[in-house]
Amino acid sequence: MQLKKIFGRVIVAASLIVALTVGGTAEAVDYYSAIYQTVNRYNGNEVECDWITRAILYASSEYQVDPILITAIMEAESNFNFHAVSPVGAVGLMQLMPSTAASLGVNPHNPLENIIGGTIYIRNQIGRFKDWGAYSVTDAVAAYNAGPGAVEKHGGVPNYAETVQYVINVARNYKNLLSLIQP
Repeated sequence: MQLKKIFGRVIVAASLIVALTVGGTAEAVDYYSAIYQTVNRYNGNEVECDWITRAILYASSEYQVDPILITAIMEAESNFNFHAVSPVGAVGLMQLMPSTAASLGVNPHNPLENIIGGTIYIRNQIGRFKDWGAYSVTDAVAAYNAGPGAVEKHGGVPNYAETVQYVINVARNYKNLLSLIQP
């Protein structure tokens, strides 16, 4: 049973790290187009799609976080729904818990502050796990979902069904976005 658990974690971690390391650089217009196209699959309002895309690119630039990662997380969290509320009380596009938003100094009900808060939170997790080796971004994404304490306690992606699926979803979203950027 222990071997199965370890193998499962390795597969989850490997899927995200491969998605995050594939590719190279792209011009900003390519990021805009890929993000807009992804948002538009869920939200047909051109003004809202443009706003979300520009807000992601702004937060990415301001806080030095990959815009594709922000977009992949937002897709997994809310499918770009401004009014999303989870059963446990997470709100908005980046599904911030009110206590997390308060600790970051943002209003989770304000869409721009929600995106900025989520961006700061994932940046903080990336920084927290940066020395954890090749799967540090995977661990940071898992921490976005399960909390950093759970990742530290388990020494990586916790074997929670929701978190394992979340990491897989973010990796898939990231890979799909990359495919829109790269020829």
